[in-house]
Amino acid sequence: MEAVPHTNALIHESSPYLLQHAHNPVNWFPWGKEALERADAEGKLIIVSIGYSSCHWCHVMERESFEDPEVAQLMNDRYVSIKVDREERPDLDRVYMSAVQLLNLQGGWPLNCIALPDGRPIWGGTYFPKANWIEALREVDRYYRSHPKETLTYAAELEQGIRQQSLVTAPADTTLMDTEELHHVVEQWAAHFDPQHGGHRGAPKFPMPVNLEFLLHYGVQSRSRQVLDHVERTLTMMARGGIHDHVGGGFARYAVDAQWRVPHFEKMLYDNAQLIGLYSSAYQVFKNESFRDVVRRSIAWIDREMISSEGAVYSALDADSEGMEGRYYVWREEELKRLLKEDYPIFARYYSIGETSHWENGQHILQRSMEPEEFASMRGMDAKSVRNLIEGWNNILLEERLKRIPPGTDDKSLTSWSSLMISGLAKASYALDNREYLNLALKLATQIRDHCLVGEADLFRSFKSGTASIPGFHIDYALYVEACMNLYSATLDTEWLNLALKLTSASFEMFFDQESGLFNFNSDRVEVPVGNLAEIQDNVIPSSNSVMGHNLFRLGHLMGRTDFLDTALNMLGMVQEQFQQHPYSHSNWGRLILMQIHPFFEVAVTGQDAPAIIKEVMREYHPNMVVAGTTTPSELPLFRNRFDRLKSLIFVCRDHVCQIPYTTLDDAKNVYHIG
Repeated sequence: MEAVPHTNALIHESSPYLLQHAHNPVNWFPWGKEALERADAEGKLIIVSIGYSSCHWCHVMERESFEDPEVAQLMNDRYVSIKVDREERPDLDRVYMSAVQLLNLQGGWPLNCIALPDGRPIWGGTYFPKANWIEALREVDRYYRSHPKETLTYAAELEQGIRQQSLVTAPADTTLMDTEELHHVVEQWAAHFDPQHGGHRGAPKFPMPVNLEFLLHYGVQSRSRQVLDHVERTLTMMARGGIHDHVGGGFARYAVDAQWRVPHFEKMLYDNAQLIGLYSSAYQVFKNESFRDVVRRSIAWIDREMISSEGAVYSALDADSEGMEGRYYVWREEELKRLLKEDYPIFARYYSIGETSHWENGQHILQRSMEPEEFASMRGMDAKSVRNLIEGWNNILLEERLKRIPPGTDDKSLTSWSSLMISGLAKASYALDNREYLNLALKLATQIRDHCLVGEADLFRSFKSGTASIPGFHIDYALYVEACMNLYSATLDTEWLNLALKLTSASFEMFFDQESGLFNFNSDRVEVPVGNLAEIQDNVIPSSNSVMGHNLFRLGHLMGRTDFLDTALNMLGMVQEQFQQHPYSHSNWGRLILMQIHPFFEVAVTGQDAPAIIKEVMREYHPNMVVAGTTTPSELPLFRNRFDRLKSLIFVCRDHVCQIPYTTLDDAKNVYHIG
């Protein structure tokens, strides 16, 4: 007779990560009052264990420790244990990650902290083998019981350190830097460029779309050949490498080596959403057909594998399948020969099957060393024929791969990550002139509006199986506002502009701190153990404050709102010093600096031809403008008294001062420009 599996309180959660632990013998609780009150009543410390569903080493620690009866008994007897999905609760992840980093330890996941019953951390680390975990649990519990006063003092000191990490004080001089100072910052940054493989020197290598978006904008604006070459090289090497899923589309989380060859195979929505937008912009600048292919195949993967029946987009795919990392994505040589038959020799040359592609256990990771056109030229073949061959090979392999057991899908939908996807699709729709991409963006945005938005502006963060949960954080509001503005520019539907304005007003009410002039990450609806902190540092996702700074800047120009423009400038003044010292971790602020110190244009188009004219404008790369249009008379500030029923007019404005209207786009292009 089979034993009945243990079930803990996580069984009632919707997060796939928490549900993965619902049958551990550890008596896990989700974060909340019940767990904190139990710890206080029983006089126990708290274990806060943080991870996410596609985290490989989280799975390893679960197998080694959290499924082990001996470890579980120790945790249950001496602690109250809380599991946290970092993707659902980035605020908690930030607090405990800061604690671990202050303990002079490297951060990462799984993240395991021990805290007082009120949630304040006192000790922590990342992955622990079973023996080390048992030893640590016993030692921390012993120290707490024998030195309670000292433990409380240490918790207070660590709490202060966490607060200091996020404390932003107004600099003595908030004067905006000039172009020469900005060039100096980029020159110092460029010393860390990898001249051969792109990205930053060394390994591992992470795609950092926020950084590359800034560098692309800077390179075009300043006409810097060095910076533009670096961006093109980085995107080219990523697209050629094993980090790119050549068969199915999309990118893995990072490469473990310095050549982008061997990926850590998990696929995250936030990476791919931003990379779709970045490669779309790069295609506009470089006209590289491989960049277009990256966008096309990445969106095909999203549409095929990552969209729910409710129109929501999933968060991630696991690295593991059939108990092995990467099993779903790698190929044995005999398998490739069987599938590709007489095409195998040329396929093997194109995808570099050999020593560089060999991974482990006789398996290969597809990668390439050159562009299709170069490959065709070297072999005296027609480039179009080679591209057709590649497309055929990839389709054969995809059909075969879809028969395999797929990696686990994190099927929750997060408002902030979905918003990144909406913005990426909107960029792709006009860069690649594909209406279907815009239709998919509208589908995702409508799903958020209809299922994650309550009333006028009460936004929720997570959606799964028909239910929205967790009050939205500032990053959810900021990125959805950005997505709504991008949809307005692409569709001219003022519903999206009005929604952006409502959510911006709600952001001021719920998150804005008058004293600092920045937006806090949490609203009063969500409690955290260490204060309410403002997020300013850009990482793999831009910070909530930098996104809102861009939103206010754009809305200020669209709506003639000088208060929005002033707030954006004040926010920039608060963090400009951090950008100068660490531009790679504040690069979205750097893009806002570019918009402030270089000419920025408002392009308003009125008349029946407005959609077609704007479509033509947005087909090109113009990061230094905001575009608006209407086919009917409108009272929006940019359109007031500017409508002519007999002809379409193009108004090019700068600093709220407009040129005489143009009737042809060629004439207007002579006025708005970049660089």
